[in-house]
Amino acid sequence: MTKPESPLRRFGAATMVLATAFAVVAACGSDADKRAAPAAAGSHSAHAGRSSAPPQPLRAGERFVDLKMAEAYTPAPPEGGGTDEYRCQLIDPGLTKAAFLTGTQVMPENVAIAHHAIVYAVPPGGAAAVREQDAKTPGLGWQCFGGTGVAGAEVEEGDAAWVDTWAPGATETLLDQDAGFKLEPGSLIVLQIHYNLLATDGKPAGSDRSAVRLRLTDGTPQTRELETWSLDAPIDLPCAADESGPLCDRAASIADVTKRFGPDVGEMADRQVEECNQGGAPKPGDTQTCDHKVEAPVTLFAGFGHMHLLGRAIKVELNPGTPKAKVVLDVPQFDFDNQRLMKLPSPVEIGPGDTLRVTCTHDAGLRKLLPQLSKLPPRYVVWGDGTSDEMCTGIMTVSPRKS
Repeated sequence: MTKPESPLRRFGAATMVLATAFAVVAACGSDADKRAAPAAAGSHSAHAGRSSAPPQPLRAGERFVDLKMAEAYTPAPPEGGGTDEYRCQLIDPGLTKAAFLTGTQVMPENVAIAHHAIVYAVPPGGAAAVREQDAKTPGLGWQCFGGTGVAGAEVEEGDAAWVDTWAPGATETLLDQDAGFKLEPGSLIVLQIHYNLLATDGKPAGSDRSAVRLRLTDGTPQTRELETWSLDAPIDLPCAADESGPLCDRAASIADVTKRFGPDVGEMADRQVEECNQGGAPKPGDTQTCDHKVEAPVTLFAGFGHMHLLGRAIKVELNPGTPKAKVVLDVPQFDFDNQRLMKLPSPVEIGPGDTLRVTCTHDAGLRKLLPQLSKLPPRYVVWGDGTSDEMCTGIMTVSPRKS
């Protein structure tokens, strides 16, 4: 699928990804408070329950497609210690004709170690890069964090879609019957699972062969193909007052990100500052914002926020500081393990002349409390794909409409 030209511009720059608008979203309690107490939370706080509820009945024209990981995988802690592994698995739905995805359900096999999961849909244009990543990585799948880990198949770049998130207790995610995410022939599914080995002191705890159930329909002329706008803001989080080290320098940290992920990622920090901050200068601090100008009429249906482990809160506002101001997304206690799409109470019509502002708050103090980060050297945190890097993205699901 080719990416449409974005009607949303951030002071002249545009970013868009394709995703879905969910009508029914299962929720799981936030762990944000518990992360501040590592003795109780460990790596991440434990969830309760599992996704055992049967799916809703099929509606007219729908069908289920049950997919599984190619084989069982036995997770292992990363080299150098730790109790977490983020593993991506390629799953081919084998589509020979276009279909609309109208529901998703993750069915983990080993709930003792499957802490949470994310389902990505990769259009045919990114399929070759995903297959290459899978083929060159020893074992089943590949390690990833915060995304697919594959250049050419990432959500933030508009090359893949984040279509579902699972945490224990979640059930099927169901869309409106006449709205869905379009999967073209050759599309792939990437299932990212966070395996938490904390309960076994970092030792292997058996294998897992999780499954994903897709609800598909051929669609009708009335079926809406939905889009998602990716609204990002800079990350300029200095080291805490009691921290020091070579990576606490902003330039050194950007150089490190560039070395790990290449110039496209390494240039993001300065590019975002230039596009979002008046005067184009960094504003070091816990909270950052960015205004995005709307250039085409759309209807907002839902949204969710994406950050990494140091994220505390994220908000998206419509026309802030004006009589038409409205909060369209508010996550006051962000939880990396429960990034659930939230349906707006009612659709919101927006168009040219409107502004969407995304605001993120991060907390460098969490670095000492999280096992994934506590043994890493402190750093001035900027935008990046790694566990120790950060992001700030408000992902809003929209449907284009005529003016």
